[in-house]
Amino acid sequence: MRKTEVTGQLTMKRYVIGVDFGTLSARAVLVDPKDGREVAEAVSVYAHGVMDEFLPDGRKLPPQFALQHPADYLRALRETVPKVLEKAGADGRDIAALGIDFTACTLLPVDRDGTPLCFSDAWAHEPHAWVKLWKHHAAQPEADEINRLAAERGEDWLLRYGGKLSCEWVLPKILEVLRHAPTVFEATDRFTEAGDWLSRVLTGKETHSAPFAGYKACWCAESGYPSDDFFTALDPALHGLVGTRLAAQVAPVGGIAGNLNAHGAELTGLPVGTPLSLPMIDGHAAMPAMNLGDGEMMLVVGTSSAQMLNARAGIQIPGICGYTDGGVIPGLCTYEAGQCCVGDTFDWFVRNCVPVDYAKEAEKKGQNLHAFLREKAEKLRPGESGLVALDWLGGNRNILGDASLRAVMVGMTLATRPEEMYRAWIEATAFGLRVIMERYEEYGLTVRRICAGGGIAQKDPMLMQIYADVTGKEIRVTGTKQAGALGSAMYAAVAGGFYPDIRAASVAMSPPDCAHYRPIPANVSAYEPLYRAYRKLHDLFGGVK
Repeated sequence: MRKTEVTGQLTMKRYVIGVDFGTLSARAVLVDPKDGREVAEAVSVYAHGVMDEFLPDGRKLPPQFALQHPADYLRALRETVPKVLEKAGADGRDIAALGIDFTACTLLPVDRDGTPLCFSDAWAHEPHAWVKLWKHHAAQPEADEINRLAAERGEDWLLRYGGKLSCEWVLPKILEVLRHAPTVFEATDRFTEAGDWLSRVLTGKETHSAPFAGYKACWCAESGYPSDDFFTALDPALHGLVGTRLAAQVAPVGGIAGNLNAHGAELTGLPVGTPLSLPMIDGHAAMPAMNLGDGEMMLVVGTSSAQMLNARAGIQIPGICGYTDGGVIPGLCTYEAGQCCVGDTFDWFVRNCVPVDYAKEAEKKGQNLHAFLREKAEKLRPGESGLVALDWLGGNRNILGDASLRAVMVGMTLATRPEEMYRAWIEATAFGLRVIMERYEEYGLTVRRICAGGGIAQKDPMLMQIYADVTGKEIRVTGTKQAGALGSAMYAAVAGGFYPDIRAASVAMSPPDCAHYRPIPANVSAYEPLYRAYRKLHDLFGGVK
């Protein structure tokens, strides 16, 4: 095995691997740490997908549920990591470290051994014993209850999260289990993020990552979690939650979660002892892969979207998801906001609202329906259809923080065509992005330009140009298709000793941009009245006074 020089050090290891666990699939990349070159990639689609109608045994799920099967995550490891080794002509001994990231908040209850309750026949029929995906929105009443109590008590931690917790976060989901399935609550030894659970599976060591705890569970390095007094006031059964069902110890970003044990080695094909970097949130892991400059807002466009921004100091910004000091890059406060239904909106429209003749024509032309509709929609001028929509098919994450809100489309007539509606949904997500961007700027953060990643950002030039025109900002698109997996590989490169910190890894391993979009002045002007109409609808249907 040949030696390779990286940052002045000699190492027998040549590669690192990053695995990005997304909503519908997991993607692995094998990366050369010298320059970030992606040598091989592999994808594993989850066999059970998102369970939003039925459990595997056929039991009907309540509305707003979004569950997953943890066995799919293990299967994804078995499929992707050996596959990238095979494609690269490498073996496990060539790998210096492994990194993983995961959607969040994706929460599951486990027993004392770390086994998911849903793996047991005794709990397989119980919906609350399964993994609750980030887009599980059934805990909105519990989120409302937490927000009311925290506001009444003047809890300072609530201000770090924009003044309102999302129903997607950890505490509402735990309270939901207590309220609706108290026997599951009693049987749970830990409520754990899926990323932290997978780390425990791979290493045999229980760690809890600061990004998951800081962004999704109301933890901060200075004061920890909300007080036990608050939890007890919320429900006496939550007395002593921290340190029992919610782990008290939290590990800082950039470290090593542990080393692969025999089971981890069997799952991945890597040697026992291979370092595993601390798990990251999927959208957050993409940030180093984009090598953001000052005033650059990161935009990850997928089933949902994330808008993140770094700053030197922490400030309280109402209506965003919140910030954590050192949550992504040590020494920086990283602010998070997002839209919970972007790619999901376009997919819903294609699956439910496209006439048969369009489907037949697309098939005849050898196009999928997204490409077919895009070809028609890009011929339309901004405002030509007269349609304006609210992008709330999955509720509103920011800045209203209410999953119970519903989507709206106004301006339809008997002459409205599917491509006009398709474009209007894209424009609605662009308007929602601008609302978030303007909230950042309103509180003193500078958004000079946008750096975009995610599959949609590379596949849909029309969408990206609309985003540039609506926001009035230049957008650069990162050159990797797997920003999350590449970012996880960068954290692995730090864990493997190639770089002293994630900033150095980001500079050395980030790919060049693959596209740039600049606002078209005529389109910017045309979108201004449409955006004003969107804001009126946003405030009216969002209950803004």
